[in-house]
Amino acid sequence: MSEEKGKFPDGSGQFSPGMLSGHVFVESSSGDDYLREASVIKNRGGRLVSLWGDAGENGFLYSVFADAEGLRILRTLVRQIPRPSFPSIAFLFPLASRLERTVRDLAGWEPEGLSDFRPWIDHGLWSGPPLAGKALPPKGLPSKEIRGEDYPYVVVRGEGVHEIPVGPVHAGIIEPGHFRFQVVGEKVLRMEERLGYTHKGIRTLIRGRSMQEAFPLISRVSGDSAVAYQWAWAQAVEMATQTVPPDRALWIRSVLLERERIANHLGDLGALGNDAGFGFGLVQFGRLKEDWIRRNQDVFGHRYLMDTLVPGGVSKDLGDAEIRAMLDDVRALKPELLSLKTIYDEHGGLQDRFSETGFLDPMLAGQWGLGGVVGRSSGQMLDLRHDHPVPPYDRERVPVSISRRGDVGARVRVRFQEIRHSLAFIESVLPALPEGPANVPLERCESFREGIGWVEGFRGEILVWARLGPGHTVADAHFHDPSWFLWPTLEMVVPGNLVADFPLINKSFNASYSGHDL
Repeated sequence: MSEEKGKFPDGSGQFSPGMLSGHVFVESSSGDDYLREASVIKNRGGRLVSLWGDAGENGFLYSVFADAEGLRILRTLVRQIPRPSFPSIAFLFPLASRLERTVRDLAGWEPEGLSDFRPWIDHGLWSGPPLAGKALPPKGLPSKEIRGEDYPYVVVRGEGVHEIPVGPVHAGIIEPGHFRFQVVGEKVLRMEERLGYTHKGIRTLIRGRSMQEAFPLISRVSGDSAVAYQWAWAQAVEMATQTVPPDRALWIRSVLLERERIANHLGDLGALGNDAGFGFGLVQFGRLKEDWIRRNQDVFGHRYLMDTLVPGGVSKDLGDAEIRAMLDDVRALKPELLSLKTIYDEHGGLQDRFSETGFLDPMLAGQWGLGGVVGRSSGQMLDLRHDHPVPPYDRERVPVSISRRGDVGARVRVRFQEIRHSLAFIESVLPALPEGPANVPLERCESFREGIGWVEGFRGEILVWARLGPGHTVADAHFHDPSWFLWPTLEMVVPGNLVADFPLINKSFNASYSGHDL
């Protein structure tokens, strides 16, 4: 077992200030060491962040964990005899199960000890594991599998139990996902998901591209989290190339990230009101969100802030007039937000629907290491902006928005709190932007180098791993969305609630289909 602080196994990637805050520990291990090290991390209070397969020349499993010091990365050589395999850690970290099933689908490696043998991302469309070698041609559309008829859902049997299938095609403009409910009367006994319908093969799409060619894809990995993915990608590339972005760029990045957070929370609050039968909330928050993202278009050239944050800095600097306009938006939004919060708090019908609905036990949230709005609404003090701050979050501190009630109402309150804190942050940062350039060129990359990025998006933690080749070509990359952990958590909180409350609970989580199905 070897441990290198701040370095990747090839000796490269030592991080610099302003890239990724907190330490990065990388440990190379064999399969025999893997379970022992994962157990040690679990016993020290560590939590799982991501897991993926690197099906290169040798085959490595990457497992990323977080603790108070930062990130711990286990890089484990995959066993080849009698077949490619690795030990499952799902008995230690239950959220690893779907990630390990995905590694099996994409790379063909078997997670030994995992009791769930069902595929996850693979819907029967591939002639073999896509990452096992060259890209494989699709087999075509197997009609039964695409409808989910062959997927072995868990069935609850008993008097009065019936099954309700929902999706993958839904009413309205929404991405596909299938939900299978086992119900008695109006009460849900069990809910099980089937996702992967929007899998788009981001890793295969990005491999071999130049940095310039890859950039538009990074901005569009998951549209509502464009800034968070761009920043995590920039951190990974800057770590790999030993490029230090200028202070002004970091401060502008933080403004972009908080504007993205505010826009999404505004949309979620309106949708939550609507799902509880309060259309007024949808209209009012929709108006506020529209005004907010129109300003994004005016200042940065894109409503959802795509193509704005590049490795080495940002693509656009800010002038005085643009800063004043955004500050005016902050001052205009504050009283509107306070007024709407008062209406939500005092509306008996809303509070009746929100209270005790979709309860997530803080003990379970802690055991699973859940962050983001969902985790913080169940008492978890996890926020990278606070725990591992990069500039300017190390100077302009953002309070952790938290509630311990764990229901839909708590997730509503945390969103209100986060908008308020983000507005105060922007109002403090914008007038104090450091002087200097908004971007710098990347340092040269003459050999294969690795880097990692870790950013607090509006849903929670986003992690990006990148391997660059000579001339800044993208050799490989992995993208992890917090939705990977939100979807299985949703399955845990729906049972015991009414079927009619599922849309409300689902929206309070707002897990991404596209972000999950990368």
